Amino acid sequence: MTNIVSGNTLASVAALIGDVSRANILSALLGGKALTAGELAACAGVSPQTASNHLARLVDGALVVVEKQGRHRYFRLASAEVAETLEHLSLLSATGPVRHRPTGPKDEALRLARTCYDHMAGAIAVGITDSLVQSGFLVFDGKAGLVTDKGAVFLEDFGVSLNEARHSRRALCRTCLDWSERRHHIGGWLGAAMLERCCARHWLRPVSDGRALMLTRAGQAGFSTVFGLPPEMLRIMTTESCG
Repeated sequence: MTNIVSGNTLASVAALIGDVSRANILSALLGGKALTAGELAACAGVSPQTASNHLARLVDGALVVVEKQGRHRYFRLASAEVAETLEHLSLLSATGPVRHRPTGPKDEALRLARTCYDHMAGAIAVGITDSLVQSGFLVFDGKAGLVTDKGAVFLEDFGVSLNEARHSRRALCRTCLDWSERRHHIGGWLGAAMLERCCARHWLRPVSDGRALMLTRAGQAGFSTVFGLPPEMLRIMTTESCG
């Protein structure tokens, strides 16, 4: 029998996310990096003591986990499911009341390519997904994705071996609704492997501050040649624009 989550439970989780400072902390962790309390305090614009109090509540609510390394404590999202929930909330926020705020370079960089926990999101990620589906390399059934035989050959040539997925407990491929494109990109093991490979090829480069991924000249050529992404999508942005 399916368990029904009580209204009190939903309200308690919503209250954890609903605080502005905690929402900023969770948004910072959505980039996939483990961060210290001090770093998260800066992201949230609060004092270290206040950030520690917020983090304690998030850990207690099973939205965040803490790892100790020497004298340091690092915080990260508790699971890919938490990241997916936050991404869906971002979608709801994007479709909510329009706020009169001009779009800046940072917004454009995030919409082009960004980390979504451990995989890629944004226009490039959605474009890759569309390319794999249209080429018959990937088939979606609901939220699950199936790699076809010719898709496995393509991915092997690209540098992603599905044999490695057998050692992972994660779903091979899941759809993840992209808040900026409002269409699906690839999550799961394959999504993480694709992001890792694109970075290894120096097509994308993480920036030091934020979730944006910087598109390189090599990536501009690679995404166009391998996945057929249109040139108008593949705009080169400076590091400053991606901050």
